[in-house]
Amino acid sequence: MNSRVPKTLGSRLSLWLALQSFFGLLAVCIAIYAATFYAFRSHQLEELAHKKGLLEHFASEALSTGDEKMLGHKLRDFKVGHSEFGLRVLRAEGTVFFEDVVPSATSQRRLIEFELASPVAGHRPFQVTLSQDIRKDQSLLERIAAALVFAALGGTLLVSCGGYLLVWLGLRPLRELSTQVQGLAADSLHRRLDGSNQPGELAPLVAQFNDLLARLDASYEHLEGFNADVAHELMTPLATLTSGAELALSSAKSVEELRDTLGSSLEDLQRITGIVQDMLFLSQADRGAVARRVHTPSLAAVVKQVADYHEAALEDAGLSLVVVGDAVGEFDVSLLQRALSNLIGNASRYASSGSEVRVLINSSSPNEVSIQVENRGSTIEPAALPRLFDRFFRADMARSNANRNHGLGLAIVAAIARMHGGRPIASSSEGVTKVGLVLGSSKTSES
Repeated sequence: MNSRVPKTLGSRLSLWLALQSFFGLLAVCIAIYAATFYAFRSHQLEELAHKKGLLEHFASEALSTGDEKMLGHKLRDFKVGHSEFGLRVLRAEGTVFFEDVVPSATSQRRLIEFELASPVAGHRPFQVTLSQDIRKDQSLLERIAAALVFAALGGTLLVSCGGYLLVWLGLRPLRELSTQVQGLAADSLHRRLDGSNQPGELAPLVAQFNDLLARLDASYEHLEGFNADVAHELMTPLATLTSGAELALSSAKSVEELRDTLGSSLEDLQRITGIVQDMLFLSQADRGAVARRVHTPSLAAVVKQVADYHEAALEDAGLSLVVVGDAVGEFDVSLLQRALSNLIGNASRYASSGSEVRVLINSSSPNEVSIQVENRGSTIEPAALPRLFDRFFRADMARSNANRNHGLGLAIVAAIARMHGGRPIASSSEGVTKVGLVLGSSKTSES
């Protein structure tokens, strides 16, 4: 059934316009034919009524004289010049007084029956059947019907051709847009559709499509940058593994030297494993994974527990850590520990020796709690702050400590914030840098 429906918009519009024109013209033709038919019928009945009056006048004249022959003469005179009329007059007992009928079929005659006064006083009235031959009117109606059918079909064909042309012209902007879209490719996502010559109805579509192109262009550039970062991060350990293996194979080494080579290779493999695990975690977060919340009586206790793991690193950097504030709520403690570990580790790398690292816990609203790790050191450029949570982004362009940190720590912090219905936050001014996350929770309170 659906296979018979035209698939193109132009064909559908043309078909619907043709059907609408046909049924519209058909309705008009039927109305014209019906009006003509009833006009003919009314005229025929008026003619018969007029002749009936004339016959009644003849009967009244004959009644005044009582002469049946005179009425017969009058009836014969009536037929002269009125060949389309037929007349049959029967006496009350059923005998024929006068008869001159039209030799046509019953369907081609219109007739009326009535009584006519007898010329003889006291006799019962005659039974009269007056008919009219309507074959000429029927023939004319048939010609009018044929003309109307031809006009309907011809009009439909003419309107359909004109409609198809108008639809083709009307759809030209869509064809132009289609041509522009066909010219788009992965390497030309920066281009935008030209909607300057498009009608107003298509302007919102062009604007939304251009917005979609902008988002696709940004995502494509981000994906290309991400691929380049992944390749860069994996290239170094893979190159080290390859060169180590080639060196071990090309030269005769002792068991101890081979053990050292395998140990170095294991470190590189562990680094690659760490990168892959972090990327898998971020991928799961991007697919909508959410935090498994449990009641957490003290965020400060969670922070102190994580700080214990970093105690040695903090002492090596000459730093001390304090926790300011506390909050109660429902959080995924294991995810928070991972985020806090990344934040404290990040602060310990960039804080000035001898300074204090502060972990600030604050319930900014009944449903939100923020955790920020503050350290003193170099001020981060304002332009770099929005990109701190991008994957593989480093504010330190020299990539110092790149062999130990692959640039996914803060991206994981941002992912954990989103998994809690929150967001990451960062600020840096006058040597004080605060990096953290805002966590959404339906049950939080500051203590």
